Amino acid sequence: MATSSRRAIERPESPDRRRASWREFRDAYPGVIATATTALLVILLLDAGLVFRRVAYEREYTRLRAGLSDVQRQRADAVLASDEDRLRMIVALGRRQAEGDAKLHLSVAVDSGRMTLDRDGAKLRTMPVEVGPERAVGGARDTARTVVPRGKRTVVRVLADSEAWELPAWAYTDRGLAAPAERTLKGALGPVAVVLNGGAVLYSMPSVGPLNDSAYVMPGAIRARADDLRAILPNLEPGMAVYFY
Repeated sequence: MATSSRRAIERPESPDRRRASWREFRDAYPGVIATATTALLVILLLDAGLVFRRVAYEREYTRLRAGLSDVQRQRADAVLASDEDRLRMIVALGRRQAEGDAKLHLSVAVDSGRMTLDRDGAKLRTMPVEVGPERAVGGARDTARTVVPRGKRTVVRVLADSEAWELPAWAYTDRGLAAPAERTLKGALGPVAVVLNGGAVLYSMPSVGPLNDSAYVMPGAIRARADDLRAILPNLEPGMAVYFY
């Protein structure tokens, strides 16, 4: 009995198991709190970007679907079980349109960064391209979302080095520059450029303006080598089809 009492007396007291308050935890682990907050913000921005991309793909899908027959629509609807299938369908439709076009046209494989000059299934020239990112551009009052074109586009205008083009204000602000009052600039899109319907552009490396940076590709645009665009320049004309997939 005496031994048991002695052991009970010598047993150390239990530690205080009370939970620390939020303020104590924040003061003790400021790095953990900062990292978690940053991760949450990044996730929210990524979610917002996915929403914008989905809206753009939905519009393109509706436009492409309008050109299908009733049987083709039924087959397409049968395989659209998810958003991923929907995007795959848009890409597949764009590729199929390009392969079935017997006229001279351009095909841009966005994911692989490759552009080809095609006619009736034959690839006449293959060219590497760089695809601008999809992201929100502009200021707080006039924010716009740029997306990589998908599906069929047509050539609206072909620009040479001596021709001027009006750069959007966000092209300056995206580079951290103040947008000038006069944004129409000769050679702004390089020695050769192609303006497509819907506002998309296919340009080459310029020597003037905010796009004069080899490490920067304008969001939502496609940049090709000037030599490649010069080589196919005689084939480029308004109304020519350009397929993105």
